[in-house]
Amino acid sequence: MNVKNCRKCGKIFNYIGGQPICPACREEAEKKFETVKNYIRENPKEPIPKVCEECGVDTNQIQQWIREERLILADDSPIGIPCENCGTIIHSGRYCEKCKAELANGLSASIAKPGTPAPAEKKPQKNNPAMRFLK
Repeated sequence: MNVKNCRKCGKIFNYIGGQPICPACREEAEKKFETVKNYIRENPKEPIPKVCEECGVDTNQIQQWIREERLILADDSPIGIPCENCGTIIHSGRYCEKCKAELANGLSASIAKPGTPAPAEKKPQKNNPAMRFLK
């Protein structure tokens, strides 16, 4: 049994996986997520500070939801986060499309494709396989 203290409220709980927060705090976070999602849907042009103020959520939490791709915003939305590689403003995920392509190409290039193995050289066979003795 894996017991941990909740990162938000400090209560002890049975940790199964994911974020180290208790079920009560997890449920509260899900309610806030729904509030933010509905607010952004109704007010798509609002910047992050305004959304945080209206919904009572921390800016870092909204950025985390965007990085986890739980919040996917329209291309014309003023809400955005920087790409972790180049700093371009993106609306979901961790990397922009250009960096995703570069990472995928670099990864596929680093994995060597197994080719056909070269045939092993065979020793020439002697015509007379008899045993020889040294004198």
